[in-house]
Amino acid sequence: MGFGSHPLCCMNSGVVDLEEIRRLIEPTVTALGYEIVQIRLLGGRRPTLQIMAEPREEDRPMTVDDCAEISHAVSALLDVADPIPGSYHLEISSPGIDRPLVRPRDFERFAGFEARIETAEPVAGRRRFRGRLLGLEAGERVVVEMAGERFAVPLSAIHRAKLVLTDELIAAERRRMEAWRRRRRDRH
Repeated sequence: MGFGSHPLCCMNSGVVDLEEIRRLIEPTVTALGYEIVQIRLLGGRRPTLQIMAEPREEDRPMTVDDCAEISHAVSALLDVADPIPGSYHLEISSPGIDRPLVRPRDFERFAGFEARIETAEPVAGRRRFRGRLLGLEAGERVVVEMAGERFAVPLSAIHRAKLVLTDELIAAERRRMEAWRRRRRDRH
């Protein structure tokens, strides 16, 4: 499901099982060539079911057309299964540049970049970490360096994590996008 996500959400009109929604839509999203990053239900008078997705091909950017394709397919599934009581708004989006880090491999993939991590309980006497990601240790602890000191934060303790928008991250995204455009031009 991802850190910061809650498998069950309560609404005025009932309980929503986000894991059930994931099980319902994931095969279709995967068959379309995408991967679900995170599913959240955001409150309000008319709640929003937010589904963050990205292409399975890591170097390919997510486009508005991709979001529309997923929205069309997922909308049909949700209309039939009706897993959310009452009316709601469906939002399909990319994780963005300063994306949430929700899967163990995200911490490996974005090693070297600055991240903000919050834990549910204190780790090494603190609940907030902001520093350079160094990857995973033993597949279960996120290593982050802050002011020259390294901390190993258990994945199980992480409540929320995301990349910090920095000039370095923006430059890396520009390089990734330019490389993708070159590959696309070379294919045609």
